[in-house]
Amino acid sequence: MGNSASSPAPPAADEKISSQKVGIKSGKKICCCCPETKQARDACVLKNGEEDEDCKRLIELHKECLRGEGFDVK
Repeated sequence: MGNSASSPAPPAADEKISSQKVGIKSGKKICCCCPETKQARDACVLKNGEEDEDCKRLIELHKECLRGEGFDVK
């Protein structure tokens, strides 16, 4: 007679943090890796748009940096 439609409890906060991917070299999450290339990429895209050739180059540089940290970036 239990409520079979109930969902399991969400994972604890510690479980969520430990399951997030971190870079091999720095041990940082992807959002915190490569701040120099990230800042340059973001500034360019905001000013010129993603289709700008310089921005495309900066986007690729940022992806290369993230790959160097061990992330699988397409």
